[in-house]
Amino acid sequence: MSTFLTLLRRDCALLLLGGRRGGALLPVLFFLAVAMLYPFAVGPDAPLLAKTGGGVIWVAALLAAILPLDRLIEPDLELGLFDQFALRGISEEGVVAVRMLAHWLSFGPPLMLAALPASALVGIDGEQLRLIEWGLLAGTPGLAALGVLVAAITAGLRGGAALGGMLVIPLAVPLLVFGAGSLSVGGEAGLALTAAVSLVLLALTPFAAGAAIRSGRG
Repeated sequence: MSTFLTLLRRDCALLLLGGRRGGALLPVLFFLAVAMLYPFAVGPDAPLLAKTGGGVIWVAALLAAILPLDRLIEPDLELGLFDQFALRGISEEGVVAVRMLAHWLSFGPPLMLAALPASALVGIDGEQLRLIEWGLLAGTPGLAALGVLVAAITAGLRGGAALGGMLVIPLAVPLLVFGAGSLSVGGEAGLALTAAVSLVLLALTPFAAGAAIRSGRG
């Protein structure tokens, strides 16, 4: 347990601080920038903004989750840290599970806080904001798992960061559909489906990403 806590502290420090890459601040700023620019693109039509703003927030959350993809797996793979973990009896699946949690902590809660001013910018009312917050709580763990999975698959490939972004977007469509759909019809059902998709991704990602990392090392 102490080993995994040490790994979690290390991963959180790398992802939250991020050095010159902005860490957790960059996804939040990107998220807020999308929310600020969207009303300028659509115009001052308040009903239209309120109707479509929730979907825009979800798309912004997805794009914000993609930003640190190149820092999730590839640096440790290049440094040979996964070989060192294996020598110490720590499986790739265990490392991936910790990395998923650290990735979520680095962008999930900050985006949920940033959704408060973002909702005001796009004219979302209190009930919709409640659904958005619950949806982000249910959906961002799935986005984190999906990001780690794609990062593991594309690690070591030329142009892996760009390829990873292209892979994450279509794979995240179910989360976007159910998460954003909960704002219009069947709110509770949409949240339940969002949580179900997240749980499936959380369950499958450690094994699929671990296999991808072993393949890349071999």
